[in-house]
Amino acid sequence: MFWREVVMAVASSIAMTPAIAAAQAAGQGAAPPVTAGWQDGFVLQSPNGENRLVLGLTTQMDARFPLDEGHLVPSTFTLRKARPTFSGRVAKYFDFKVMPDFGGGTATVLDAYFDLRVSPKLRIRTGKDKTPVGYELLQGDPYLLFPERSLASLLVPNRDVGVQVQGDLSPHVSYSGGIFNGVLDGTNSTTDIDTNDSKDLAGRVVWQPFRSTTSTTALNGLGFHLGGSTGKQSGALPAYKTLGGQTYFSYAADATAAGRRNRITPAVFYYYKAFGGFAEYVRSTCAISQADTRSDITNQAWDVTGSYVVTGESASDRGLHPKHNFDPANREWGAFQIAARYSQLRVDPVAFANKLATSPANQKASSVTIALNWYPNSVLKYYATFERTSLTGGALSRHENVIVVRAQMAF
Repeated sequence: MFWREVVMAVASSIAMTPAIAAAQAAGQGAAPPVTAGWQDGFVLQSPNGENRLVLGLTTQMDARFPLDEGHLVPSTFTLRKARPTFSGRVAKYFDFKVMPDFGGGTATVLDAYFDLRVSPKLRIRTGKDKTPVGYELLQGDPYLLFPERSLASLLVPNRDVGVQVQGDLSPHVSYSGGIFNGVLDGTNSTTDIDTNDSKDLAGRVVWQPFRSTTSTTALNGLGFHLGGSTGKQSGALPAYKTLGGQTYFSYAADATAAGRRNRITPAVFYYYKAFGGFAEYVRSTCAISQADTRSDITNQAWDVTGSYVVTGESASDRGLHPKHNFDPANREWGAFQIAARYSQLRVDPVAFANKLATSPANQKASSVTIALNWYPNSVLKYYATFERTSLTGGALSRHENVIVVRAQMAF
C-alpha cells in the first residue's frame, strides 16, 4: 500500500504540472500521459522530462563464517543493507536523492540532498552525501568487488552533511569539493548535527587523459585521482575493524582529538575491456591529547585491487551488464568475475610509545582478499569472498580468516 500511494501521489503531481494544467484550461485536449517504465529503476516522468521520479533499492544479505579456532566474532547471517532509494528531478534544473538504510536492525538516513544544476561544469549539492575524498569509498556500494571496502578506506571520511560543488570541466577532468561538519575516519555522520564550530574542507579531482569522448561509463582507460581534507577535530577518536568485525585497534578512553586533522589520498585506476584495477594510498594525520600530553599521530594505508571478467564483458566502476542474462533453458548463465586485493594499514608507532592505544591493540593490519562474483543479470549479484588478515605489532600477533557470501539485489 505504501509504494502504491507514493506512486499515485507522484503521478498525480507530475500530471498536473503548470504547463499541462494550462493546456487543459485552454481547452487544448487531454493532457499528455505520464510516462512510466524501467531505466535502472522504476521511473515516472512528465512528457517533457522536467519532472521525474526513480524508485530504486539496494538490499544485501551476508553469510559470514570466521574460520579460526576460538574466533571472537560468531558466524552469522545478517541483513547488511536494506536501502530504498528515491531520486529524480523537479522543475528541470533540480535533482534530488533520499536514501534511508534499515540494515543491521537499525534505521538511519544515509543520503538526503538536492542539486542545483547550473551546467555540466557546475552542480551545487546541499545536504548529506559522501565526502569527496577517498577513491574506493566514493564507488557505489552495489558496485564493489568485495563485500566490504579495503583497510585503506578506514582512514577517509564517509557520509557527512554540508555543501559542495561538482562538475565535469571536460571529458577528461572532473572535480568536487565543499565544506562539511567533519566526521571521524571511516565513519558516517550519525546525528547530522556538528558538536563544535570547526568545519572540514574536502575535495577531489579526477583526471582521465585518454578517456573517449563517446564513453558511456564513468571511468575507462587510465586515470588519476587526488583527494584530501583539512579541518579541526575535537572529542572522539576512531577505531579500526577487520572484515570479520573484530576491533584490532582503538584509542585509550582518555585520549581525545584536539587539533588539526589532515587527509590526503592519491589513486590511480585503469579499466580496459575485461580488466579493471586501481591502487590507492591514504595518509591521515590528527592531533591527539591525553592528560597534559599532545601527540601528532599519522596513520597510513594503501591497497591494490584487480579484477577480470572471465565471460568477456567490459569491466567498469558501475558494475557489470551480462551479455546474456541467466537463462538455464538456453544454457545462459550470466557473467562471472574474479577479483583479488591486498591492503595494509599502519598505525603511527607514536600512538603505542605514548600509550594512546588500548591493550591489546595491533599496529599493523595486512589483508589478502580473493573473490568470485556472479552476475545473473544487471540487478542481481552473488559474492563469494575469502579474506586473511594478519595483525602484528603491539602485545599480541594474530590472524583472522573469514569467508563471506553475499546475495545482492540493486537497481
